[in-house]
Amino acid sequence: MGSSSRCLPCGRAAFSGSAATMRSAQKESPSQRRARASLMAACAANWRSALPWIALTACLAVPALVSRESWLLAFLAQTATMIVFALSYNLLLGETGLLSFGHAAYAGLAAFAAAQLFNRFGFALPYLPLVGGLAGALFGAVFGYVATRRAGTAFAMITLGIGELAAAAAWTLPDWFGGAAGVPIDRAAGPHWGAWSFGPAREAYVLIAAWCVLACVAMFVLSRTPLVRLANAVRDNPVRVAALGTDPRRIRYAMTVLSAFFAGVAGSLALVNIELASAEGVGMARSGAVLIATVIGGSGVFFGPVLGAVTLTFFSVALASITRAWQFYLGLLFVVVVIAAPDGLAGLAARGAARFGWRAFWPRAVAALAWLAALVVAVEAVYARQFAADTGGVFRIGALALQADSPRVWGAVAVLAGLGWVALSRARRAATHTSQSGSTETER
Repeated sequence: MGSSSRCLPCGRAAFSGSAATMRSAQKESPSQRRARASLMAACAANWRSALPWIALTACLAVPALVSRESWLLAFLAQTATMIVFALSYNLLLGETGLLSFGHAAYAGLAAFAAAQLFNRFGFALPYLPLVGGLAGALFGAVFGYVATRRAGTAFAMITLGIGELAAAAAWTLPDWFGGAAGVPIDRAAGPHWGAWSFGPAREAYVLIAAWCVLACVAMFVLSRTPLVRLANAVRDNPVRVAALGTDPRRIRYAMTVLSAFFAGVAGSLALVNIELASAEGVGMARSGAVLIATVIGGSGVFFGPVLGAVTLTFFSVALASITRAWQFYLGLLFVVVVIAAPDGLAGLAARGAARFGWRAFWPRAVAALAWLAALVVAVEAVYARQFAADTGGVFRIGALALQADSPRVWGAVAVLAGLGWVALSRARRAATHTSQSGSTETER
């Protein structure tokens, strides 16, 4: 009794506090509840928008902290460079609606300019991407003055000619471009930053990753400016923009210069990574690569080119080291994305979930993965038979060594294809159930 009587005041205080909280909640007006709900929704939206940035920073920073493998740092450095390059290209393709076939000219020429200036003046390496960006903007101002006089197909053809001109100049002017050997640099030759000489691969990667994040943030902020909004308007309806008193050519020219600046940053980051500016960085293959990365990732979403850059680097570096058919897979993926997902991989998941619902989306994803596995096994078997003199008719899928002529291999292909068909049938039933449920709710 004595102990319970001593606890009674505490119980009364707790009860009175909870009652006061309930009374204050009951007294909350509808407008206050709406304001609180909108605040919570805004916080959730801000968190969702911050997730891609957190993921990008973590993917770039964590490997440098936990691993000293040179191949991993080289792969991530190439990925970071391609991310900046693809985002710079998307300023033209996605934001302004300009298809360019010579975007590598800005990155490659900027890399040559940065290499020459670094070798002659020996400034600190962290400033090299800024120098390359300014050089790229200068080339963009010169070439863009000619190219932006026209839009559409004419712009694409002009940039194609500019790209061929830059590639030809890289081979015919050896005093500036170094000929077949290119223009090499020594990262450690410049002034040191404290204990950092930037000679080791890890120090160079930290510099590349930092500039990658900085360039991504700068382009994201730029995408929210009135200039880019005008570029979107020029992309959608240039005649109406001209009728409102704004010259579409000036907008195209400004976006070309800005895009060339960030392309120059990307070219200089590639220079820091491999310590060489070569004619390959100016060629049409490089321009085609950034176009493929942007289209695969999706030009309608800011992080679409980021996803495309990661995908392209994985195919051209990681996948190329384990299979001869990596270009076949890349070309097939590009064709499938253009036909089935014009908004790229970044918009495919969101569009599929919104259209079919998550209940039907995951079986479709399983079906796609099953068919992809069947395709990979079949293609690798065909390549193993084609190059039997080198492979002995044996190919590897992970840790498995398989014989190309074995009936088990083609039986596995049939099983995987059947599994994909079953998963797709289940997805269709789930989509039908979702649509019927929605119709019932609408009738009610």
